[in-house]
Amino acid sequence: MRASLIALAAVSAAFPAVLGGPLAYGVCQTGCNVAAGTCYAAAGFTFGTVLVATAPASIMACNALLGSCMVACAGMAIAPTL
Repeated sequence: MRASLIALAAVSAAFPAVLGGPLAYGVCQTGCNVAAGTCYAAAGFTFGTVLVATAPASIMACNALLGSCMVACAGMAIAPTL
């Protein structure tokens, strides 16, 4: 058992941390866009079809939600994944 653990540790040490962050970042961004689309639908609009100049307060709230979500995802782009 001990030899197996030593071998596993040696093999694991040979590989550096993997930057899986870009994939996590993409998944997070997709989640943000789905949430924004749902928010727009709840407000009675279609995501991506409302002009900012004529947008009601509910759409502006959806846009703020989307922006906050995207900012929260930003750190994932460079986060190491083990």
